[in-house]
Amino acid sequence: MSGHSKFANIKHKKEKNDAAKGKIFTILGREIAVAVKEGGSDPANNFKLSQVIAKAKANNMPNDTIERGIKKAAGDVGNVNYEYVTYEGYGPNGIAIIVDALTDNKNRTAANVRSAFTKGNGSIGTPGCVSFMFDKRGQIIIDKEECEMEADDLMMMALDAGAEDFGEEEDSFEILTAPDDLEAVQKALEEAGIVLASAEVTMIPQNYVELTDETALKNLQRTLDLLDDDDDVQAVYHNWDE
Repeated sequence: MSGHSKFANIKHKKEKNDAAKGKIFTILGREIAVAVKEGGSDPANNFKLSQVIAKAKANNMPNDTIERGIKKAAGDVGNVNYEYVTYEGYGPNGIAIIVDALTDNKNRTAANVRSAFTKGNGSIGTPGCVSFMFDKRGQIIIDKEECEMEADDLMMMALDAGAEDFGEEEDSFEILTAPDDLEAVQKALEEAGIVLASAEVTMIPQNYVELTDETALKNLQRTLDLLDDDDDVQAVYHNWDE
């Protein structure tokens, strides 16, 4: 299996930045509410909720806070009005950017996202303008320090469970799946006692673009920073070769 050589660069990692700013719990609370609304409050029967719970624990959200969030969402399903929206556009030098957001006010979010692109000398495009440059894949990352299994054994287990690709870096393993197969592969690994650093459906660029111009780099970073500062933004994908 060839693997994917840019694990760290696949997605602009919003979770880390938000955790440092104390915003991640707000974002996760929204995700819990939407997951409960869509699939119920039992994570055993709601894969999306189980994924959000795993993400919450990875970001050190206390168990009682998670449980309160689930109970609150279950009792308030009719009033949960968050919805997912996606924006596509271009950063400086034609860098492709996809923004996933979860919002209760699409006008506010659209204005904020558009402003972030504009201030970084980029522009919002039409739906589909850059998404064709990305592949939607299930992605599982495993920290080598948390995994006692040999790479070959881990790879065979993942492939047997339905994974499409396996890669190894200095400090981590990456497993790629079709989006619909992520749940089966994740469950197989967890049942085998493998600790997962992350498991999610993501957008992986088919090709990467290198930026060497200092002004372009500053502008792109400004756009990414402004998007990070927006609580509505859940994830940002780009094809910049960081």
